[in-house]
Amino acid sequence: MSRARKRPIRRVPARRKAARKPRPPTVRRTIATPSQAEARLLALAREMEGWGADALPRAIRALAAAYAPDAELPKLVQRAWLHSRDDKTAALALAWAREQLRLALEAVLAATPPSARGTLALPVDTLAWLLLAACESLAYEPPSAAADRLRLLLELTGRGALPE
Repeated sequence: MSRARKRPIRRVPARRKAARKPRPPTVRRTIATPSQAEARLLALAREMEGWGADALPRAIRALAAAYAPDAELPKLVQRAWLHSRDDKTAALALAWAREQLRLALEAVLAATPPSARGTLALPVDTLAWLLLAACESLAYEPPSAAADRLRLLLELTGRGALPE
């Protein structure tokens, strides 16, 4: 008798369950409500958009009043800026609102004839940036000096201290 050679039993490895990759946490997207600072900046920009060609003194006065030392807007902007340091979206939203205000001032300047823009022979976008920065700096002035700074801004734009 011939002995059949026994083959060793080959074990088939058990199939392993595929390791599940952990799912990324669900990101809940909420619609961010604008801060009070953003809302105020955008409201001021919308208000200035409809002003005509002779509105430069009015725009400067409106910005000076909004950024006066005792006004609420500078405090709101500072608070919003501090809260947005860890939130890029909030920081961009605040910057966008400020840019809308600068663009509204630029539109007022563009509607103003070049001869009525004062002695500063600057491009309209640069002049808008400069005037907005000057008005923003009024928040850091003593309240007694704000009127002099406003008069200076009106003189720089060729409007002098016009009556309100």
